[in-house]
Amino acid sequence: MAFFSALKESKQRIITGVVLVLSVMLIGYYHNFFLMWLTLGGVYLLAFNEAVKLYKIESHTSIYFFGLLIWLIAGIYPYGDDLFVLAGVAYASAVAFNKKLQWRDFLPFIYPTAGMLFILTMYQEYGITSLLWLLVIVAMTDIGAYIVGKSIGKTRFSETSPNKTAEGVIGGVVIATLSAMFIGVEIVDLSISFIISFMVAMSSIFGDLFESSLKRAAGVKDSGDLLPGHGGILDRIDGYLFGAIVMLILLRGLV
Repeated sequence: MAFFSALKESKQRIITGVVLVLSVMLIGYYHNFFLMWLTLGGVYLLAFNEAVKLYKIESHTSIYFFGLLIWLIAGIYPYGDDLFVLAGVAYASAVAFNKKLQWRDFLPFIYPTAGMLFILTMYQEYGITSLLWLLVIVAMTDIGAYIVGKSIGKTRFSETSPNKTAEGVIGGVVIATLSAMFIGVEIVDLSISFIISFMVAMSSIFGDLFESSLKRAAGVKDSGDLLPGHGGILDRIDGYLFGAIVMLILLRGLV
């Protein structure tokens, strides 16, 4: 009974996850880089705005301008993930030159910017299948952890997220790994797909924890209220922002 009750309670999460999967498949059907760049760019700017608020950064027009500039450059530069490093070097140079600049203002250029750049780069290098793979891993980790945690979860996993249980985390990672590894075989062999699926599922858990820590520090329940059952954009993509970085690095290193 507990399982079915948890399944019913997670209805909005499942619907939102299905909508995201279908959206990615629709965009992938047209296989158009500009469309993908534009779609991810919209998600990025919304997430960037939420991050600025969570970090409690005074809203400067220049912050949004540079965030937009990075994404515009990513549309024409073939190695989008490198832009994060270049942005760090540029900002470190600016801080050294102008003592009035604060390192806090750079935080949105680390999270969520880095993860979104890795997602775009992964699409460029490994195609739409890699994004579908990532999407299924993170979605199944989230849904699996919620359902298993609600059904049999008793042991608290972390103080950062009191509602997350160790049983739920284990269940979510197992469900995600076993279900998503068969999508990964379109890109790598089964053993590598298993390893990557497992590592990305684990990283998505900590991506969720990281965003939870930001919300706790900011004193808010959600990063926003745009998505039913999930809150804001960051509430929905937190796992993907960590997962994409781990997946791209492992794909480059293990393939």
